[in-house]
Order: sequence, then C-alpha cells, then structure tokens
Amino acid sequence: MAINQPPADLPAQPSLYADRSFWGMTVTQFFGAFNDNLFKQLILLLSITIAADGSTTDSQGTVMLIFSMPFLLVTGIAGYLSDKIGKRSIIVVCKVAEIVIMALGGIAFALYSQSASLTLLYCVLFLMGAQSGFFGPAKYGILPEMLRGDDLPRANGFILMTTFVAIIMGTVVAGLLLDYFPGQQWIGSMACVLIAVIGTATSLLVRKVPPANPQLELKPSSFTVPPDMVQMLRNDRPLLAALLVSSVFWLLAGMVPSAINALGKIVLQSGDKYTSLLNGVVSIGIAVGCVIGGLVSRGKIDFRLLRIGAVGMMACLAVLAIPATGDVSKLLTESGELEKLPGIGESTQWLGYWGSLSMLLVVGIFTGMFAVPLQVFMQSRPPDDKKGRMIAVMNQANWVGIAISGVLYNVFNYLVESQAWPRCSMFLFIAAIMLPVALFYHPQSQSLDK
Repeated sequence: MAINQPPADLPAQPSLYADRSFWGMTVTQFFGAFNDNLFKQLILLLSITIAADGSTTDSQGTVMLIFSMPFLLVTGIAGYLSDKIGKRSIIVVCKVAEIVIMALGGIAFALYSQSASLTLLYCVLFLMGAQSGFFGPAKYGILPEMLRGDDLPRANGFILMTTFVAIIMGTVVAGLLLDYFPGQQWIGSMACVLIAVIGTATSLLVRKVPPANPQLELKPSSFTVPPDMVQMLRNDRPLLAALLVSSVFWLLAGMVPSAINALGKIVLQSGDKYTSLLNGVVSIGIAVGCVIGGLVSRGKIDFRLLRIGAVGMMACLAVLAIPATGDVSKLLTESGELEKLPGIGESTQWLGYWGSLSMLLVVGIFTGMFAVPLQVFMQSRPPDDKKGRMIAVMNQANWVGIAISGVLYNVFNYLVESQAWPRCSMFLFIAAIMLPVALFYHPQSQSLDK
C-alpha cells in the first residue's frame, strides 16, 4: 500500500543533503533538544537526594509530570495553528520564546543556589514544556510538506540521530555542571540562552511552506482533539493502532531516564557526571539505531525494524533488572572493577557500572530501530490538510503516556522501597510495559511514494 504524499511545492527541489531548509530544521531541532535535556536533567538529578543515614528521596516522577502537563494543555491548539498559519512561522516564534525561557531558567538556578527550593525551577520547566508543545506539531509536520516522500525515512533517521546526539550532550553536560560547578548551574543556563539565539537564527533557513488549511476555523475542539481527527482515526484503524503504540512507547521512554538516574546515583553509587553518562550512552545508541532504521528502510516503512526493536528493548531492560548477589558484589569490589572510576561505589546490580553502560547502549540501538518506522508512518499516513493536527494528536497521546509515566514511576518507586525490592527491579516493570506491543502489534511494511 502506498502512502499519499504531497507533491513538492518547489519545481526544482534539491536533494535531501543539498537542501538548506533540511539542514536549517536539523540544526534548529538539535539546539532545542540540547537545551531541553540539559535543563530537565539538571532538575531530575537535583530531585534525587541521599541523606547521611543512607535514606533516599526520589521525586523524579513529579518532575516528569510537571514537564508533561503543558503538552497536554497546548498541543491541540498548537496543531490547529500549525495548519492554519503555517508551520515555519510557528517554528520561528517558538525559538524566540526559548530565548526568554532559558533566561528565566538562569534566574531560577541562581535563586535555587540560595534557597535549595525547586519550586521556581518547576515553574520554568512547565514553561519549557509549553514551548516544546507548540514546537512539536510544526517541527514534525513540516517535514512531509517540504521534503519528497521517499526522503522521509532518511530525513527522520538523520534528524532523530542528531536529536539524540543533542540529548547526549545536554544530559552529560548537566552532570558535569553539577559536579564541577555546585551551586552555579545558572552558568550553564546562560549558555543555553546563546544556544537558543543560534537556534532562532537557523530556524530562518527553513523553507516557507503555504498553510496546509488556512480556512480552518477555531472551535472549542481545536484545544483538544477535533471531531474530524476523531473520525479519521475511527476510519483508519492502522493509524489509530500506531497512535496507541506511540503513546505506550513514550510512557516507557518517560520512565527510563529516571530509572537510569536512580540506578546511577543510588544503586551504583556514582556521581552526577557518571550517572548522566549512563543516560547519555542510551542516546548514542538511539542515534545509531535511527541511522540503521533510516538506511534499512530505503524509501519504505519497514515495520520489521519495529518488531526487532520491541523485543530487543524488553530483553535488555530485563537484564538490567537483575540484582547482584552478595558474592558477585564482593567479587566486583575485590577485583577492582568498581574502583576504575572515582565516585563509583559498591554495586547492588549484577552488571555493575561498565556492564550497565554497555547494555544501555544496546537498549538505545533497539529504541532507535523501533522509533523510525513508527514516526515515518504517522507523518505520512494522514491527508495533506490534516498532517499538522495529526502530529498534534500524536503529541497529545505521547504526552499522555509521559504524564502517566510520572505517576507510574512514583507508584513503582513506592513499591520498591516499601517492599525492600532491589531498586534495579524498576527496569523489569518498564520491560513489562513493552510486552503487549511486542506480542500483538505486527503491521505490514508499506512503500512510500516519491
């Protein structure tokens, strides 16, 4: 089955890698992802505290809930605006807003160093989520409008790859800031202002495309899910199934970074920079997986990659959940395995730091392979005049998943602590979330029109 794609607006559209508009969008997304993940990871790490008596407090689930809520509030109207007034305009306005929000973040971190209260940082995080909520439908919806259909897999693979490189950098830099500039995180936030300025400049390179549906009327349903989108999903069961799978995937993705932070700081007893490196290596794997997905697809939506990715993620997460026995932990300590990096103590998880680092890289590769076909299908499947709003609905579904992930993380964290289970067993709960997808979601691969 071929997927309907719009013809190129420009008569002599350049090839993908010679397209200035494609590179402008790629760099813009790169800098935005860097800023988002630096700021979020700083707050996640600050939300884990270890008292002198060894007791821990982990409020990362609350952080993820705060970050996800604005997406649910603004994504509907963001999809409406992206189809009504044009996606390029939304992209530029969002980047200007990012400059302001990053400046507010610097002020919030400066005040945190004096009061140790996360309240103002939570407020800025909420604003950052709202900005990203407006950015998402335009960012993903513009790709099928400005690129040829058979370029979409490669374009998505490349943009996802560079996005996760940005996530690596933002995540790792957050750990370095906490270790080397304690109480001075505002320094990094001010650097984010400069990065936001550069991202705003590169957004101007994105090609102008005509509004997909300039006659679209503003209705109460524009703030939620419009009736015509509900009807489209009812009539298009493959698209509805992909939407549900995407939401489940992002529920899982919302829990993994917090579980890794807890693994690093509490289980492996590593410092902030080494904990952030654990999260960063996942993003390296995702970048590699996205490239593999883009290359293997070769102008089609290859759902075999999704099935391989689902099973691979489950298996790796289950391995990460295996605790260390007393003998294994003692052997690792005596062998010097836990002393090769300063700031890493005795592990209560059988892989230890280096084993976990390697396994998380593999988790990332399977995640990238999973993401590419699903992303391309949901971009290319809807009719031309509904792509922006479909991306908005997808974002809403994804952030419902992430909001639930914050609640579930708190629930699972309570169970782990109250039942005195090994903390690494959190990964087993996360693997179980992917099980229904691996068992029951088996769509057929599809071709893309040129």
